[in-house]
Amino acid sequence: MTKKLHIACKINGQPAEFLAEPRNSLLEALRDEVKLTGAKEGCNNGNCGACNVILDGRLVNSCLVMAAEVEGKSITTIEGVATKDGLHPLQQCFLEGAALQCGICTPGFIVAAKALLEKNPHPTEHDARHFLAGNLCRCTGYDKIIRAVLEAAGK
Repeated sequence: MTKKLHIACKINGQPAEFLAEPRNSLLEALRDEVKLTGAKEGCNNGNCGACNVILDGRLVNSCLVMAAEVEGKSITTIEGVATKDGLHPLQQCFLEGAALQCGICTPGFIVAAKALLEKNPHPTEHDARHFLAGNLCRCTGYDKIIRAVLEAAGK
């Protein structure tokens, strides 16, 4: 029997603690232990972006980060993007611009776009396409997603 590790960190601005096996990824811990299921398992090898989270201000694929690595760190998931007052402008622009279909990739795109806008509040279309190149969508194509990101940057 594997001994579980006690992990203490901040998730979406709130102190959080959970238990995880040493072999668990952050994605597994978020979904199975913390019960935050917004980050999706798309490829489980860092190629699709569906599991994106922001870890200490840096965009990461949570499937490639071990849960034990987040001890004492701060994580923002898709569940932490909206506020008590309503949707984040990115979420609103995705909704209004029909930049989503099945929803598997959407959380990862929104988290990645949030990381982009925090780093570069006024990206060009080229900047947005380059930054979001690690996110794959199999349903919508990318034009509506890029338009939504650029629209949100204007807000």
